[in-house]
Amino acid sequence: MPIACAVVSCHVERPLDDAAWTAFAALQARRSGGFEIAALVRPPDADAGESESLWLARARIASTNGPFGLHTHWGGPEQARPAGGDPAARVREQAAWLRQRGLRPQLFAGGGWYMDEAVATVLAELGLADCTATAFRPSYLAPEAPRLALAEPARLRVGDASLLELPATHSLGMAARAAVRRLPDYVHVYFHDTDLLDRRRARALEWALRIIGRRRTPERLDRLQAEQELDFSAAASAL
Repeated sequence: MPIACAVVSCHVERPLDDAAWTAFAALQARRSGGFEIAALVRPPDADAGESESLWLARARIASTNGPFGLHTHWGGPEQARPAGGDPAARVREQAAWLRQRGLRPQLFAGGGWYMDEAVATVLAELGLADCTATAFRPSYLAPEAPRLALAEPARLRVGDASLLELPATHSLGMAARAAVRRLPDYVHVYFHDTDLLDRRRARALEWALRIIGRRRTPERLDRLQAEQELDFSAAASAL
């Protein structure tokens, strides 16, 4: 991993919303600050009547314009964290669905920042880098909510496997505040496609990316590596 680098990812949760998609696709194509924004995309939900053909067309555009990954919502479009069932099986199923349709995700982010050891094991087996860890505790999560806490990339030992973890360090608001203040050497800005529907937030994001892009070397998220190694349990919080 280069010293003093920055990466950017978007949780694309409403790829079939025309306004959200148009705003994201335009931002990704502009490469503000020199960033190739990673699209971590929620697959279509057949039970909610979401169009597979339109989703695939847009996902292929996103995968051409930057790094591409899977963003699993375990409970459907509006329920990010698991509410039952087998979270690891859901991830394996969605990754297979993507690959059957010619998409090759390299990255993953769990909806609602959810991660457990079984999901991590599946990601390691599939060769996906994970972006679910955060350098901060999301304020809406309950104290006991399973999550990963890291401030820098690491290789997590999960049984006999190794999972590359690329934690998010700054939300959109945090990035805007930090752009002109002290930045850590490793910066991973994440935002949601729905953020771009608010004109003020969209402008703040682009401004922050331009400033951060001058202060840190822009990198592609799917090209980062890590030197430090940790047991999964060392990064797991409140499991």
